[in-house]
Amino acid sequence: MIIDFHTHVLSPEKQKHPHWEGKSPQTIENVLLAQQKANIDISVISNPMHQLRHMDTAQQLAAVEEQNRYMASLQNKHDSIYAIAVTVAHGGDKFLREWERAITQDGLKGAWIPASLPGHYPDDDECLPFFQLAEQLDVPVVIHPPAVGFGEERMKDYRLASSIGRPADNTLSIARLIVRGIFEKCPNLKLVGSHLGGGICEVIGRMDYAYKLQDEAYFLGSYSPMLIKHPPSHYLKKMYLDTTCYHWPAALCALKTVGADHMVFGSDAPPLTVLKQEALQVVKDLELSAEDENKIYYENARKLLKI
Repeated sequence: MIIDFHTHVLSPEKQKHPHWEGKSPQTIENVLLAQQKANIDISVISNPMHQLRHMDTAQQLAAVEEQNRYMASLQNKHDSIYAIAVTVAHGGDKFLREWERAITQDGLKGAWIPASLPGHYPDDDECLPFFQLAEQLDVPVVIHPPAVGFGEERMKDYRLASSIGRPADNTLSIARLIVRGIFEKCPNLKLVGSHLGGGICEVIGRMDYAYKLQDEAYFLGSYSPMLIKHPPSHYLKKMYLDTTCYHWPAALCALKTVGADHMVFGSDAPPLTVLKQEALQVVKDLELSAEDENKIYYENARKLLKI
């Protein structure tokens, strides 16, 4: 069996946005077609909701409600489709109640949140009730990069916003959650980093020495208040990472960092459906045992999503 943990579907209203010129690839029809062509058994659909960064709070809530209800309708209609809800982690009680409704009443399988929104990262104190609710509901929270994070003014050319800016923002978001003690506050939280967590596995050694050197590294800046009891790599191993990447040595680095028990297969296709086969090949190129390959292809996702 193969479960693709990372595919995207927009609501019909968002598919009409001028950005897509009337031909959005992020439709349920494209998910099902790509799934069939690649012999995928189950697709997990989500929406990164890049448009949230341009909305006020009321507009964000309305968009979240619309998307979640649409995703629930697709999950109910198709046996091979499971859906993850979207929310705004720092949004407060109304967003919490909508997300809780989507999980407990509509049966959606977790939360898909942006790595950042203007002025906000998920480690903000306002986000803690969201993570506490995720722990209580025992569902996964997926961190996905925004359309553009920081440094946008240097990323307008050569599609650098997508290729460099997004993984960089994902890395920063996850790093901040770790050092700000999210796993100390919510020890049973199921946190998933999309796109291998950005570049978190490549920099985790630097995070460890920043933690261990303490006063000796005074010239690097402050490390206070101390909110964690172990090196950052200890907490990274508690996370799950999806395999969405286009360079198998990067996937190998993630595998060596968190282990096969904490990786799930993802393709990010749609929107880029041509990458489905390449995503499958990345896992094949790791030359895993049949047991570990099965963990990545379906067992870990099945346990996370309770399907």
